[in-house]
Amino acid sequence: MDTIINITSGLFLLLGSFFCISGGVGILRFPDFFTRMHAAGVTDTLATAMILIGLMLQMPDSLVVIKLLIILLMTLFISPTASHALAQAAMVNKLKPKLDNSEDSERVKSSNP
Repeated sequence: MDTIINITSGLFLLLGSFFCISGGVGILRFPDFFTRMHAAGVTDTLATAMILIGLMLQMPDSLVVIKLLIILLMTLFISPTASHALAQAAMVNKLKPKLDNSEDSERVKSSNP
């Protein structure tokens, strides 16, 4: 049983690490504020949840598990709320998303002889 818990915990920790790395790549690769914020917000919440669940499985002490659970619950409530508030502040300050106009430019080229 201990082996199954260790393997499961390792899988959660690896998945959480993968989501952290993919969020970092998204922040570097995406073109504008809104897509970068989406990459950071979604992967941050999911990666934190996976890592904390993996740590909970590693700890036999119930006090530590309760503390990790409180951190997990706070993260699940605060991170999406902060992302929404940040996006709302960007919209209020007239920050526009970068739009890909490749389809529009091709339609304009084909309609003009």
